[in-house]
Amino acid sequence: MDAFLAGIERRAYQMARYAIGDPDEALDLVQDAMIKLVTSYSEKPEAEWQPLFFRILKNRIIDHQRRGNVRRKVMAVFGRRSDDEDEYDPVALAPGAESDQPDRQVGIAENIELLEVAVGKLPERQQQAFMLRTVQEFNVASTAEIMGCSEGSVKTHLSRALQKLREQLGDY
Repeated sequence: MDAFLAGIERRAYQMARYAIGDPDEALDLVQDAMIKLVTSYSEKPEAEWQPLFFRILKNRIIDHQRRGNVRRKVMAVFGRRSDDEDEYDPVALAPGAESDQPDRQVGIAENIELLEVAVGKLPERQQQAFMLRTVQEFNVASTAEIMGCSEGSVKTHLSRALQKLREQLGDY
């Protein structure tokens, strides 16, 4: 199990960081998913660990994003407190990188949400092929092994997934 977790740690972190944007939060999500895999699924055959792990991680990411949406809605209703230290902290008020700008973050979050919804509408096999090939960057042979099908089936599922995503997302 240790070797498996060490082997997927980097890719899992990249996936979480891409989805969340915050490196610390991404690391927490990956560690959470690893703990869940070890405590709940370590008795499963090793061949099942990878898909289980990435499914756990995906669910953790979605939960985190939902909590963030609720938090933002609550803050919009109640606003900031006047005694909030950040109002007077010049470092906190300084502009960040372009990707840190609120409008850019909202655009990224909206695009990720649209993609997640569109991927969620795909049939399960197309979802797997899409996630393993594009997000996890597995080659066709590894994806076929994980999915338990032929390489031709992986190519077919991925092609159909991409076609449906293009139809649903258009210019996005």
